[in-house]
Amino acid sequence: MITLKNSELNVEIAEVGAEIRRVTKDGIERMWSGDPGFWANVAPMLFPICSGLPGDRYTYNGKTYPLTKHGFTRHAVFAVESCTETSATFLLKESEETLKMYPWKFELRVIYTLEENRIKVQYKVKNCTDETMYYSIGSHEAYNCPEGIEAYDIVFEKAEPFAKWTLEGPVLSGKTQPIPVEGNVLSLDEKYFQEDALIFKNHQSRKASVVHRESGRETLVEFPECPYLLLWHPVGAPFICIEPWEGICSTLGDSGDITEKEGIMPLAPDGERLHTHTIEYK
Repeated sequence: MITLKNSELNVEIAEVGAEIRRVTKDGIERMWSGDPGFWANVAPMLFPICSGLPGDRYTYNGKTYPLTKHGFTRHAVFAVESCTETSATFLLKESEETLKMYPWKFELRVIYTLEENRIKVQYKVKNCTDETMYYSIGSHEAYNCPEGIEAYDIVFEKAEPFAKWTLEGPVLSGKTQPIPVEGNVLSLDEKYFQEDALIFKNHQSRKASVVHRESGRETLVEFPECPYLLLWHPVGAPFICIEPWEGICSTLGDSGDITEKEGIMPLAPDGERLHTHTIEYK
């Protein structure tokens, strides 16, 4: 476990998954505890796929590969490439096992930097092969709601007509349903999560906060580059996930070819791309 700290935050990060496991500010736990009674994770990163694939498989160049929901990095052990009191870089490369699921050589760096009361989270992806690589990437951080989620609001950056994309099994149905956002505020309710996550796309907001209505305690997530956003919560659990994704679930009728999937990004040979979002604890 790696610990980062400054005058505002104390952050613990595991080498498994390069995953934040604990954040405290002013002695208050701001992340979900990882209690396996509800969900054993806290803040996994998703690569090289976000969500699941029909049959947990995809095709590339006519060959079929197995790949389970959210990919393999959340279970992988990252090397600690560098570490200071306020910043750490974790590195994962391909292995014999990953090449069975994902036929590209890669370097994936997860970089955490403390900036006063913010954590800057960066995913740096490098294609180490001589052909175009295809991937999606996303985050799945869970924020502590000890009073229960119905004591909290999600406050979006902008007022807009939010509608959730509905699922048919593990894939998007292609249909939407409106949700009762008043202006830019969604008052959380357990009933919204009876069927799974709230899945948004085509929205303009690139910031969203989870705010405790009574105290004003707030966690602000900024995701300027992420065109997809999910809210996820197991019914009855004392946390809410705000998930900025650069990738999305498969859609009903997809071909299964990874190069044709919505939300999949191509990366040229020897190319690099940096993905950044921030978490601010107020």
